[in-house]
Amino acid sequence: MIYMYKIAVVGDKDSVLGFKALGLDVFTTTGEDDTRRIVETLARQDYGVIFITEQLAQLIPETIARYDDSIIPAVILIPSNKGTLNIGMDRINRNVEKAVGSNIL
Repeated sequence: MIYMYKIAVVGDKDSVLGFKALGLDVFTTTGEDDTRRIVETLARQDYGVIFITEQLAQLIPETIARYDDSIIPAVILIPSNKGTLNIGMDRINRNVEKAVGSNIL
């Protein structure tokens, strides 16, 4: 039996609206409490991947960190339409270094 997980994108309206055209579930938010509530709700549902803009992720670091060691959901930080903060790439570099023993990126 194949189980299909859904993909969600969380961010401000201008940053995530384009993802809706790709068929992803889009959730718009700008505040800390609303963002935390949305991410926690999505994590309890059938979402295998949750993309969240770096700007919102930095508002809820403890919530994001809670899912670092879990396989599902994978919480991936993406830049917003305002540009990148390099938080997402730094997380990828740390995870690759942890997995392989050195930074190959």
